[in-house]
Amino acid sequence: MEGRGTPSGGVAGGLARHVPVLIEEALGFLAPVAGGIFVDGTFGAGGYTSAILKTGASVIAIDRDPGAIAAAQSHERLTLVEGRFSDLDEILRAHGHERVDGVVLDVGVSSMQLDNAERGFSFRAEGPLDMRMGNEGPTAADVVNGMERSDLARIIAVLGEEKKARLVAAAIDRARSGGPIGTTTELAEIVAKAIGRGGADKIHPATRTFQALRIFINRELDELAEALAASERILREGGRLVVVSFHSLEDRIVKRFLADRSAVRPTGSRHAPEAVVAPPTFEPLTRGAVEADENEVRHNPRARSARLRAARRTMAPWRQLDAAAIGVPSVPYFQPGSV
Repeated sequence: MEGRGTPSGGVAGGLARHVPVLIEEALGFLAPVAGGIFVDGTFGAGGYTSAILKTGASVIAIDRDPGAIAAAQSHERLTLVEGRFSDLDEILRAHGHERVDGVVLDVGVSSMQLDNAERGFSFRAEGPLDMRMGNEGPTAADVVNGMERSDLARIIAVLGEEKKARLVAAAIDRARSGGPIGTTTELAEIVAKAIGRGGADKIHPATRTFQALRIFINRELDELAEALAASERILREGGRLVVVSFHSLEDRIVKRFLADRSAVRPTGSRHAPEAVVAPPTFEPLTRGAVEADENEVRHNPRARSARLRAARRTMAPWRQLDAAAIGVPSVPYFQPGSV
């Protein structure tokens, strides 16, 4: 399972307690300078924010986890906002900024969330089946115990890329018939018994199921797509967008979004044959994805799956988002008590 950073001894001012992956590469593409205004859309423990502040730039840091905001230390050039990065353009305007110089997004669950058993993100220690990054919406327990078996199988197959999703959903369905599934270790054991503990990839058999539930509960892929579109709306001409993702579903969305936005698009139709050409809104700064080197992976194994992509904003008007076209999968709707 991915994580956005690794614990460290802290950095200037004690603002950050971890070093995020690909920090040097991210800062190189983001190019923060004194007097600039930058957005850290996934504040976490403040690793990127702390590094940006050292350049003399100002940072608007956003996190949907109230614990991350509460734990942060204040700084004269730092504005902390509890919220979703999908709303970053609205958040910025509410704080008096019509345009910003850069946006960095470090996508996925953070190490601090994974390491806190009470958050229910990991099966490595017993905790409640929660998995929410914020305090709103259904929990993993709600979904596991209340979703239709066929819908549960689809979520695990699509968002977890689990080939044995039907077996997992069937095992969960049998287990919950005897009473609610309530803890991370209980669910992990159910999945492990259903699909076996072997496998060439050497990951825990419950890894993909936990990933699927977390992504679904937090609408992570929808949030990412909407955050990319919000970044396009708020970045000034020449502004930089840097995104670090940790698994193929996230990276595919970022890749397709930047490919679409860096291409010229005709917008005509058979009803209006005079095609209007939509110029590129971004210029790619990376050819393919940038990955962590061997030294970083050796010091932080979670960096192994990190992929960084970056682009520079052009002067072209922003475009409407087509989430399906950039790889955001369609999954069943769920609300507690609806089954």
